[in-house]
Amino acid sequence: MTAVHEPITTGSHHTPNKPRIAVLSYHTSPLAEIGGPEVGGMNVYVRELCQALGSRGFALDVFTRRSSTVAPEVQPFGPNVRVIDIDAGPAARIDKDELPHHISTFTRAVAAFADEERNSYAMVASHYWMSGVAGIELAERWHVPHVAMFHTLGEVKNRARDTEHESAERIAAEQSIIDAVEAIVVASPHERDLLTNLHGAAAERVVDVPLGVDLELFTPVPKSRARTQLGLRHNETLLLFVGRIEPLKGIDVLIEAASLLSQQDNVRLLIVGGDATAMPEIATLREQAKRLGIYPRVSFLGAVDHAQLPLYYSAADVTVVPSFYESFGLVAVESMACGTPVVASNVGGLATTIIDGETGYLVSPLTPKGFASAIDKLFADRHLREAFGEAGHRAVERYGWPSVADEIASLYQQLLHEHAALPSGV
Repeated sequence: MTAVHEPITTGSHHTPNKPRIAVLSYHTSPLAEIGGPEVGGMNVYVRELCQALGSRGFALDVFTRRSSTVAPEVQPFGPNVRVIDIDAGPAARIDKDELPHHISTFTRAVAAFADEERNSYAMVASHYWMSGVAGIELAERWHVPHVAMFHTLGEVKNRARDTEHESAERIAAEQSIIDAVEAIVVASPHERDLLTNLHGAAAERVVDVPLGVDLELFTPVPKSRARTQLGLRHNETLLLFVGRIEPLKGIDVLIEAASLLSQQDNVRLLIVGGDATAMPEIATLREQAKRLGIYPRVSFLGAVDHAQLPLYYSAADVTVVPSFYESFGLVAVESMACGTPVVASNVGGLATTIIDGETGYLVSPLTPKGFASAIDKLFADRHLREAFGEAGHRAVERYGWPSVADEIASLYQQLLHEHAALPSGV
């Protein structure tokens, strides 16, 4: 049962008798623009979850590594929630391989910030493995429970595609976090099984809570209106990809699949995501499209404002998620919320979020021919697309933020209660 909390004054940095939670999002800020490097579903999740918890009476400070010289140190972004930029390494975006070198600096700086403000944190909630490393030390320092969420696991990524080379350091760190924390939140039963089978996590400490979707934002827009607003042609059949531009997302598989479609002359593939740092990968994908003879019909749109995504989903005839691994598959759920059917890889959380043959198609094995076949079925039958879209829209109700936030709030309250019941000094 979710506890009822009294309101906490927005922007207050110390509220007597109210639990304040230190949320660690070391490598990326929840305020960062979606589609950039290391920016995606996790940013949306942290932002939306913290705002939902703040509205339920929790007080949260979200600590992130400073990557800009212009951002203020402290930014309120919702009732009882602040984002705090911490100096750790250069105040700029740096290569992800360099990020682990500054975790210890980040950890010390978070502790110093808490000391300066005389803040007492009742819990640490970490997101991604680097945050988890910092979280272990901070939770021990403050003698508070630590709940972690990995979002992706290094060992699983390495097994998903041979282009992935996650470090032994990361995999060892993830094991240390699993062994140290009081609870681990996963987004799907598949991820729970991976933690228990690959890493020996105690099943009673792994809590399955799906990712949330803003169902007020992600809702169907009439296709003609969406295309008009985006300046897209009304007489084209549109395929849509949304996500980071990286090999694990399988965009090369999608481009080859697009070249195999039966009615490819009238098909345009829209690829949403990526920024300047993704240009080498985009260049490789452009060359692939040229070799396959479909370059004029592939559009790389770069990162778009999060509020614009419902227009793209609604404008598309089919959204494709060709990832080699997804712990949940947020893009698929957003698309279904907008009434657009999905063709996706039958991997990870996608196998749970998509109902094969009802809200979309799951493809296995992950081959261009397999994706092309599933896409062709939907392109050939408007009534089937509409039926899948309507079924998908109904199916995502369980992913609305109110129910997801209630589950997380209940977990946090349980951990806080259990910790309070411990003998002093334990």
